[in-house]
Amino acid sequence: MADAHWKGVNFDAHAPDVNWNDVGGIYIMAKKQPSGGWHPFYIGQAKSLKDRLSNHEQWPSARRLGATHILAAVVGQQAERDRIERDLIQSTQPQLNTQLK
Repeated sequence: MADAHWKGVNFDAHAPDVNWNDVGGIYIMAKKQPSGGWHPFYIGQAKSLKDRLSNHEQWPSARRLGATHILAAVVGQQAERDRIERDLIQSTQPQLNTQLK
């Protein structure tokens, strides 16, 4: 069962230090809100979640803002990752994203 659902995509919540799989996907640095929803601080995509999230440059900033988890969804196709990332950033306006707004 997914921990979050945005724009038709199911995301699973993970501690930031998990061993990521070498798969393409979308990720969201976020914190759980008292209402049960998630507050996104940064949204990105990667051809390999393992390579991208093992030492992401935005994680320290997201953590300072209150991020506790990384929500991740496996999305294999680059064009689909591009579309989902753009839609999520435009609809949620995360503080740390400066592009695609």
